[in-house]
Amino acid sequence: MAKKEHLKKDLGLFDVFAISTGAMFSSGFFLLPGIASHYTGPSVFLAYLVAGLLILPAMFSIAEISTALPRSGGAYFFLDRSLGPLMGTIGGLGTYFALMFKTAFAIIGIGAYAALFWEVPVKTVAIIATFFFMVLNLVGTKKTSALQKVFVAFLIIILTAFIADGFYAIFFTEQVDILSENNHFTPFLTDGLKGLFTTAGFVFVSYLGLTQIASVAEEIKNPERNIPLGMILSLIVTAIIYGLGVFIMVAVIDPLTFSKELAPAAIAAEQIFKWLPDKAGAVLMSVAALAAFASTGNAGLLSSSRYPFAMGRDNLFPPFFSKIGKKGTPVIAILLTTIFIIIFILVLSEEGIVKLASTFQLLIFMFINFSVIVFRKSKIESYDPGYLSPLYPFMQIAGIFISIVLIIYLGWMPVLFTMGIVFIGWLWYHFHARLKVKREGAIYHWFALLGKYQYDELENEFMTILKEKGLRQGDPFDETVVKARISILEKKIGLNKLIENISGFFATEIGVNKEIIMHSLASSSPLSSLVSAPNILIMYAKHEHIHHPSMHIVVSKNGIQGKANLKASEKTDGINICFFLINSDNDPKQQLRMLSRLVDIVERENFTEDVLQFKSHREIKEYMLQNERFVTVKLINGTTQGNMIGRQLKDIQLPRDVLVALVERENNTFPPNGSTLLLENDILTIIGETKSIAKLFREYVSISDVNNQ
Repeated sequence: MAKKEHLKKDLGLFDVFAISTGAMFSSGFFLLPGIASHYTGPSVFLAYLVAGLLILPAMFSIAEISTALPRSGGAYFFLDRSLGPLMGTIGGLGTYFALMFKTAFAIIGIGAYAALFWEVPVKTVAIIATFFFMVLNLVGTKKTSALQKVFVAFLIIILTAFIADGFYAIFFTEQVDILSENNHFTPFLTDGLKGLFTTAGFVFVSYLGLTQIASVAEEIKNPERNIPLGMILSLIVTAIIYGLGVFIMVAVIDPLTFSKELAPAAIAAEQIFKWLPDKAGAVLMSVAALAAFASTGNAGLLSSSRYPFAMGRDNLFPPFFSKIGKKGTPVIAILLTTIFIIIFILVLSEEGIVKLASTFQLLIFMFINFSVIVFRKSKIESYDPGYLSPLYPFMQIAGIFISIVLIIYLGWMPVLFTMGIVFIGWLWYHFHARLKVKREGAIYHWFALLGKYQYDELENEFMTILKEKGLRQGDPFDETVVKARISILEKKIGLNKLIENISGFFATEIGVNKEIIMHSLASSSPLSSLVSAPNILIMYAKHEHIHHPSMHIVVSKNGIQGKANLKASEKTDGINICFFLINSDNDPKQQLRMLSRLVDIVERENFTEDVLQFKSHREIKEYMLQNERFVTVKLINGTTQGNMIGRQLKDIQLPRDVLVALVERENNTFPPNGSTLLLENDILTIIGETKSIAKLFREYVSISDVNNQ
């Protein structure tokens, strides 16, 4: 079975922070504040902070689903797998348009700031920039994560300096007097709370960068830590800079000028940075703005074009949208996205673009909040988020309510346009995709609890994702392998008899009746759909009296005969290797992660052939543990490690983050303790952190040592 291609996990915590923050610091800060002040006046800076608070439910929901299903496609993938392909189609189209609207608005910002220096038409410059980004995307050129991090660091330094100098000018000099009768903060709420919440909904698009993390979740290392932490840090930093930065703009720019200005940050910087040469402050802020707009425009076209590509791959769009060009880019999807962005630039006003983008995004956030409830209620065991949204389900219900209220405040025109897109999505699914897509979402698993049908393949897909995610920190898989019982059989045995014998071993180990273990094995779900390796059987059970996972591995060179009368066994004659795993029923998710790791191991090329040729338990266990986190050392006189001979293990100086897990002595393998006396020709299996294991390998395993071993 051919393996699917998967994106490399190259992105760390700072990358997550940089992608999210870099996407938010463009139009939201450099272009939008003046336009937004139309609705609420000087309190526009407060609207930014309110919008930052109101996005919290959606952020927590996105973080939870992203850690459970780290897949490219972002919101589209979440909605498709939770609410089904109809909502996936509508949600995919909605997110696609929202991203394109935001991208169009950011590219208009390039024209607006370019017009500060040259007499050029704003929209003409924007269209030229769009074609430039299209070419970059077609040839596969994009900013590396390192460049993105440098860009965000530079931008934060500039904006921090802007805020620090602005507050100094406002509160410690006579340059700005906010207490005078003619100060810019009176009246504060020009249209009351209605205007404030309308503005909060209007500037919601400024936080759209948070959703881009979901689109790259598949490429993030340690997603269960880095996704939620990166998003929270990004939102905190962004909301603070938005609130304080816009406060300074309100304080230093005349209200009439501010409300008409498309480059308010540059105007404010010109008045704040008085210690710089003439207009140097405006130039510095404009350079930062152009860089931010360029980054957002290029990344926005790239990320939005992946939606028709992903939907084409899932048959919701015609398959030609998923075609890859010679440069490895989805050419047709990029061209279609470019055309839409140019149309939006030409037809819509800046204000219209922002309202439509915010309305679409609020609709998607409403669906995503509902998706978390669906996933939790579906009881799919392989839905295993590493981060759980706080205050469930009240956080999600609040998020749904917030989206509805803000959509209403934005007015009927964007609402009608959004409903139009929903209707188009329904028509497209009904007449094009419905007959081509066979899957259903997790919501059918929820319905199954009420007596309706469910889509079983969804559990298999989630289990496959679980396998790709790997173990969670603290999962005792290596420890379980080290302590596993191994039986190497020379004689043939029937499968039912073998299962009865293994159940007896487990029953004796935990002190329960053998029939209870056999019944638990019988009630487990089959894994055959996930295991592509031949001649392998994996069976598992759960019991409340288990405190630590236990594994039994059976290797039969002559094969295990017969068919078991158990649900978990769908294989017949020709089985050579059986794995039996039993866990506590208090942590079923951990068992699934350990099973997924086991499946990943047995799918190694030539796994069965390799295991059958091993002669010792140590070789089998080392092969199971095989990765950069273990090393084998044989104690031979005359070698570096020879000084361990004749000493107790507790007296050996080893790095603190490693453990001697196994000792093989005269073909017997056992886990040692601190008082174990090491003898000549003992073979030690040492596991631990990668750096320490590499150090031990260099110190103890020379070429001559390898030959001796």
